[in-house]
Amino acid sequence: MIICRSISEIRAAVKALRENGTIGLVTTMGALHAGHMALVQAAVQDNDSVVATIFVNPTQFGNPDDLENYPRTEQEDLDALREAGTAAVFIPTKQEMYPKGDQTIVETTQLANVLHGKVRPGHFRGVATVVTKLFNIVGADSAYFGKKDYQQLAVIRRMVEDLHMNIRIKGIDTVREDDGLALSSRNVRLTAAHRAVAPILNRALTDAASLLKSGATVEAAQSMIRETIDAEPLADLKAIDIVKADSFEPASGTAKGTLGMMISAQFGEVLLIDQREVTL
Repeated sequence: MIICRSISEIRAAVKALRENGTIGLVTTMGALHAGHMALVQAAVQDNDSVVATIFVNPTQFGNPDDLENYPRTEQEDLDALREAGTAAVFIPTKQEMYPKGDQTIVETTQLANVLHGKVRPGHFRGVATVVTKLFNIVGADSAYFGKKDYQQLAVIRRMVEDLHMNIRIKGIDTVREDDGLALSSRNVRLTAAHRAVAPILNRALTDAASLLKSGATVEAAQSMIRETIDAEPLADLKAIDIVKADSFEPASGTAKGTLGMMISAQFGEVLLIDQREVTL
């Protein structure tokens, strides 16, 4: 596995890998868990070579403390990527990704500023900007993202379509702990008490999906989610959004088709998100 820390190095590595065929890309901020590795495994299955990136992107953090406290486990990450069959890893510095005088941003102007974008202002602009940079640097055929970050996946798909990027985006199902908690690098920052109650997000979504399938309205499902999470003193609900999966328009009434349900809640200092698709 080739480890690259500059743009010139990763481009040279990709040029050599191109001789073997297709390239899949998995972009990460490190602190890798089974959810990340599911993306890598899918990329390995689909492509002749896989490139992963590790970069804690400062422009998608609204809270400086959140950026400072984000877990960094480079050696463990490299070991996991090597074992999974990754061909090359790009680990740039902030200066490499955002050189002095850098002033260009990428933003899906509507999709980035609704739903969870209101909870985390500027977050999706930072994501779109850094992912565009990584796409341009690596030049992969396909890129893999988890469905847990439901709005992020929609933002990236919209960006790729709008900017005519020649790359396929593939969404991979959320990986969960045995108790239903969606895997996230943020989970390691939960206190024992908060970790014990965090699966309430998954339970709320599961119950809401069952309610919708029984013929209840979207408003009833939203009320169920709110009541479930509000009943847990250690969880502070931040947002509930139920949208039409194809258009991301808010759903209402007795809906049909595929809906995306997204929730975010604060557990102490840690903001967690979860999602679920339900087809009616």
